[in-house]
Amino acid sequence: MLNVFRMLLGPDARTLRRYLALAVTYGVLSGVTMVTLIPLVRSLFTEDLTTTLAWLALLLVGVGCCWLLRRCVEQYGVRVGVSVLQAGRHHLGQQIAKLPIGWFTPDQTAKLNQLVTQGLMSVAQLPAHVFTPVILGLLSPFVIAVALFILYWPLGVIMAAAIPVIAGVIICASRLSRKADRAFHHHFAEASQRAVEYAQSQSVLRAFSAKGQASRWVEDAFDQQRQASARLIWLSTGASVLNAWAIQALFATLLIALVLWITQLPGASNQTDTGIAVTLAFILVARVIDSFLEVASYTDVIRNAKHQLIAIQAIFDVPLLPEPDTSTTPSDASVELRQIHFRYTSTGPYLLRDIHLRAESGQMVALVGPSGSGKSTLIKLMARFFDPEQGQIRVGGVDIRQIGSERLSHCISQIFQDTYLFSGSIADNIRLGKPDASDAELLVAAEHAGLTDVLQRLPEGLNTSVGEGGAKLSGGERQRVTIARALIKAAPILLVDEATAALDTENQAIITDTLQRLKGKRTIFVISHQLSTIAMADRIVVLKDGQVIEQGAHDELSAQQGHYAHFIHQRKAAEGWRIINLADEANG
Repeated sequence: MLNVFRMLLGPDARTLRRYLALAVTYGVLSGVTMVTLIPLVRSLFTEDLTTTLAWLALLLVGVGCCWLLRRCVEQYGVRVGVSVLQAGRHHLGQQIAKLPIGWFTPDQTAKLNQLVTQGLMSVAQLPAHVFTPVILGLLSPFVIAVALFILYWPLGVIMAAAIPVIAGVIICASRLSRKADRAFHHHFAEASQRAVEYAQSQSVLRAFSAKGQASRWVEDAFDQQRQASARLIWLSTGASVLNAWAIQALFATLLIALVLWITQLPGASNQTDTGIAVTLAFILVARVIDSFLEVASYTDVIRNAKHQLIAIQAIFDVPLLPEPDTSTTPSDASVELRQIHFRYTSTGPYLLRDIHLRAESGQMVALVGPSGSGKSTLIKLMARFFDPEQGQIRVGGVDIRQIGSERLSHCISQIFQDTYLFSGSIADNIRLGKPDASDAELLVAAEHAGLTDVLQRLPEGLNTSVGEGGAKLSGGERQRVTIARALIKAAPILLVDEATAALDTENQAIITDTLQRLKGKRTIFVISHQLSTIAMADRIVVLKDGQVIEQGAHDELSAQQGHYAHFIHQRKAAEGWRIINLADEANG
């Protein structure tokens, strides 16, 4: 747990160390102050006023020091919490920026959103509100146990034996609800994602009269969350009851030991000492029980925070793509894949097997194949979303693992199906591709992306706000902004994955013309179902079940009557479809 805090805090970890040192000192001093009751009560029973006042003064000094230390501990606890929210988010953000792009699946993104918002907040409150009473509740009983051992060794032995037993009971009780806790957080993230999805997709849902279906998905997610919450509540309650029973059992055992001690003491001459010892033992035992009950009351909070810390640790444990000590500059924009094998997990099926492919600098390569054949995965490997399990991907004769990620990013520009715009203007989003681009360059990129008519229609043109995630623009308009963003980057390699899927015929033709102009100037890999785009490629690569089964020029492959020829036949047949009026057909 503390290791995660150190990772989150970085250089600010010294504040955590000071806090822990102060908290430990406070816990020990509290126990020692409580132990001063032994000589104080003895002096009261013996009516030694001078000694009583001396011990009372020492007790008051101890209480005052504990009060001052408690304030210092709380202040440092708040500082640690603030550092977690500031430096911790910063360091977590730095780690997230290093993660492979392929790590960011919708499920991982939902968990990350929950972690960054609520997770870090629950972790930040630990030092100020949880660690201090828990440290106090663990250390002061230890000091008191030593005093009890001196006062009456059987009680000390019982205490020494009880501390690990109570700790074991608390740990076992926590484990009872750990699985339910994980299920609760999973369903909480799922329900949050469904709710956001439901809100963002209202136009689609209403267009297809699917609000009832979508609301049922949301209700199902909330129902699963309620069930997980109920199970967690029942198990947490059971764990709390179990903790209380164990602590009360310890209290009963100590009382029985006290009674047996009293009944076995001989003679009346020792009654004063007996009364003193019993009184002191009872006070100290009660204080120990209070400490244990307080520690037990924080188990749910600690378990929830531990779940968040484990999730944070998992992010820091994600294997990062290795970076070279010295980045090598590619000699040109050629791309070569040698014996590529890839699968997402070490036990999962291979999505790509024994891929051999080369594109010379300036060539255009079209990837064709049925859904699930590995086209998009191949494109993502070139952009180094992941590293292949076997084989090499070389750009300009250099293995991309020997090209620094920043340099590789300058070499490759991407246009994918999934579009995302940042809150800001259209110009801001296009300039992500080239921060120092002039307005004239933005307009050229917008024209090549088919954005001209959109900008003419909008009163503020390039300065129009796109809203959060581009919500103020249509899907096709968002796609054209991302295309303009990729084009203005002017990287020597361009990866295009169904860039025109959300565009109408006119804008598809604009993008096709743009690719035609770029052909020979940039190395282009394109996934498309448009025959005009595929046919103009220098080489067409046909994939099936993760393997290259055909490759060559359009005319060459069409003449072979193989998989590509069959694909062309299907596309032409689909393009020949037309909607007719049945009444007109009957009359005709």
